[in-house]
Amino acid sequence: MRLDDIQESDSIEDRRGEGGGGGGFRMPGGGGGLGFGAIALLTVVGWALGINPALLIGGAEIVTGARNGGQTIQRQSGQPPASSPQEEQMRQFVARVLKTNEDVWTQILPQQRNVPFRKAPLVLFRGETNSGCGDAQSAMGPFYCPTDRKIYLDMSFFEEMRTRFRAGGDFAYAYVVAHEMGHHIENLLGILPKVQQAQQRVSRKEANLLSVRVELMADCLAGVWAYHANQNWRVLVPGDIEKAMAAATAIGDDRLQKQAQGYAVPDSFTHGSSEQRTRWLQQGLRSGQIQACDTFNTQAL
Repeated sequence: MRLDDIQESDSIEDRRGEGGGGGGFRMPGGGGGLGFGAIALLTVVGWALGINPALLIGGAEIVTGARNGGQTIQRQSGQPPASSPQEEQMRQFVARVLKTNEDVWTQILPQQRNVPFRKAPLVLFRGETNSGCGDAQSAMGPFYCPTDRKIYLDMSFFEEMRTRFRAGGDFAYAYVVAHEMGHHIENLLGILPKVQQAQQRVSRKEANLLSVRVELMADCLAGVWAYHANQNWRVLVPGDIEKAMAAATAIGDDRLQKQAQGYAVPDSFTHGSSEQRTRWLQQGLRSGQIQACDTFNTQAL
């Protein structure tokens, strides 16, 4: 991606110095946690225990408090590791991606839906921090909290994408940020509270399907952002779109479930299959229209 001429967002809330555990940004080859490779299995466990893992619509991508072999992250005393040059470079990248999201949605949300855009601060943390949706841990992956309207990100997640899922690359990382911003857009449109209320009245299977629709819409909205960001600033370079598609493929419920347990259970999907995620991302990329992302008024997802 070409972001050298893009300013950094002033909506970054940097909590990496809180000393909340974890080891900061690790270069390839370092150990990883459960990350969001465990999403399929944890979703099944959540339902078995009667816990809806998608209760906070658009919230935690993974419902777990465990990492590093199942050990709970403990708060550590003392100062956290200093920011490395690689981590600082990634912070700048995230801040610039966030800025393009803010500029795009400030323009097109009022134009296309007559709804004013309000910024969603992005919280950077290491290991663990507090959120309006409860304790935020790196093992949960990036997530949007609709309660405080903030995005939470431990940047070590990008290493996990690159090493564990072989889905690295600038635009793949930008897609993750834009997906969470997509949940914020859904919240501003009033979709998230309506879906959350509906989930409480239907079966698990139907609640899962509602969650899938929310997630696929966020994928599509990430594509809408990319369309307009490229129109405005020519941020995309050859290979970027392919990297984002690889990332969307890698995090499909079917792919993750097969990796975790050897088979997929479609009724337990909460984010959509690899094919669905790539298709809706492409739809947003092609159209640049919010209306094209309406996953709630289509039979075939």
